[in-house]
Amino acid sequence: MAQQPSHTDAAESGLKQASEEVKLAVDLIYLLETHEIAPEVALAALDIVKQDLQGKLNKK
Repeated sequence: MAQQPSHTDAAESGLKQASEEVKLAVDLIYLLETHEIAPEVALAALDIVKQDLQGKLNKK
């Protein structure tokens, strides 16, 4: 009997075809959740990261 694909298999398959920014977002969410980072801390850190990256884009 053939094994049915699991929900996880379907999600991984969809993720393989996702855009780079979606893949990165999923990785970041996983990292934040596995390290039990508080949402407030994560958002504050993401603001800092966003400012840094915007500064780098402005220098181009």
